[in-house]
Amino acid sequence: MNRTHIKWLPIVAALLFVGYQYFTSEKFVNPETGRKSHVGLSIQQESTLGLQSYQQILSQSRTVTSGPEVEMVQRVVKRLAAATGDAGKNFDWRVSVVQNDQINAFCLPGGKIIVYTGILPVANTEPALATVLGHEMAHATSRHGAQRALEQNLTQTAMIGVAGSLSDMDYEKQRAIMGAFGAGAQYGVLMPFSRNHESEADHIGLIYMARAGYDPRESIAFWKRMEQSNSAQPPQFLSDHPSHGTRIQQLENWMPQAMEEYNKSQ
Repeated sequence: MNRTHIKWLPIVAALLFVGYQYFTSEKFVNPETGRKSHVGLSIQQESTLGLQSYQQILSQSRTVTSGPEVEMVQRVVKRLAAATGDAGKNFDWRVSVVQNDQINAFCLPGGKIIVYTGILPVANTEPALATVLGHEMAHATSRHGAQRALEQNLTQTAMIGVAGSLSDMDYEKQRAIMGAFGAGAQYGVLMPFSRNHESEADHIGLIYMARAGYDPRESIAFWKRMEQSNSAQPPQFLSDHPSHGTRIQQLENWMPQAMEEYNKSQ
């Protein structure tokens, strides 16, 4: 039997609950950009989850605890942490260097930073490393993880509503519609949100490095090196990061503001 009946009550109920989740969630104003957003976790919840993840990563990794590279990482983090101002003043900043060939570094909520040794040959100067770590620390101070948590909760609620509305439909049609809805949510909502977060972290990280006394123009040189080292990027609309070209163009647009901060720091 070919059933195509759609029940509207589950969709309406899901939309009402989405609205409730959104409007009752905590509001956050980014102190650097003034951008207003809603978050799905409290600061305490973020810090707890960040610390748990940090401890888990360290328990499964081999850390490097001494040497000139470790000293450089610690020095850059100390200067950048001071540059975060009110946004990061209550963070318990910690950094660990982990033996791993991946070209990566990240900052967990609450200020716990992991730097893989694989990124150090690419970020081979203090300003280049400040470009990377300023960006990652800006994710934490901008509470991007808590914003993503809310976005994912809202999307999941909407998906449950759609699934309930299709319960009388043939399984194959249900699967096709849910697949299309899921792809639409991923590429139309979650990825653009993530790209916006990446761009915001680039902007704020640029300000942090300039405020910490690192020449912000070095950020463009770093991303050009990254562009050359990673030619197999997916199309921008299929990626949760801006393309290297977009990133470099945005940095150039923000450079006058960053240079003003850099000149003040001198």
